[in-house]
Amino acid sequence: MDTQQTLREWLREAPFAMGMSSGFFGFFAHCGVLSVLEEEALLPIRATGSSAGALIMGSWSAGLAATDLRDELLSLKRKDFWDPGFGFGLLKGELFRQKLRDMLPQQSFSSTRVPLTLSVYDVKTRETVVLDEGPLPEAIQASCAFPFMFQPVRVQGTLYLDGGILDRPGLTGIPEGQRLFFHHLGSRSPWRRKGSQALKIPQRDNMTALIIDGLPRVNPFKLHRGKDAFQIARESTQRALDMPISNNKVHVIPPQIVRQQG
Repeated sequence: MDTQQTLREWLREAPFAMGMSSGFFGFFAHCGVLSVLEEEALLPIRATGSSAGALIMGSWSAGLAATDLRDELLSLKRKDFWDPGFGFGLLKGELFRQKLRDMLPQQSFSSTRVPLTLSVYDVKTRETVVLDEGPLPEAIQASCAFPFMFQPVRVQGTLYLDGGILDRPGLTGIPEGQRLFFHHLGSRSPWRRKGSQALKIPQRDNMTALIIDGLPRVNPFKLHRGKDAFQIARESTQRALDMPISNNKVHVIPPQIVRQQG
């Protein structure tokens, strides 16, 4: 009888793109996943994401190591990005943009280590747009511009908001059929309906998805949860590498959640 391929075997088998979904402050968990892949030298040949996924995939593609990105995130304080001002959103986003400019080794899509695409929402056309050229800090900021929390971001003359509005998986920039590893954040933002199609794992040929249950919900007033989200995602990814792929996904239930359910 044939044995099922493990995630590690699948990642080693051939080059792959990597996608990370939106999920409010889910970037701590995304970074935990990425830190394991970097340690294991299981890295993508191209990257994509929206919102939280855009922050992690964009920062890594710009040359920031996962360990350095972890340090940046775990030292993050609300005052580092909290800049209320008049406009169509609580926060102006100027502090966040400057943080990105200071943090990213490369400032342009043209200088990233792998091809990068980021999903954003065009305020005027109300459609998803894929950014793959121009200034990188502004593109990441735009993809992370959560409605009503951040004001829209102007990139090369166009106003954008959070890419997860219409493209929660952040995969619009990846051609169909591309070999793809996808980290799916399953938590639901308050403004999404239960059962929303956007919360479901996208169905694509040649894609393997990682799902980790029970990740702590992080928000601007509970940033301290980020450390636990990072660590649980990291430990779960370490386990996932040697788990079999079933129905094109690997589903990890952390021990903490198993104990709570027991």
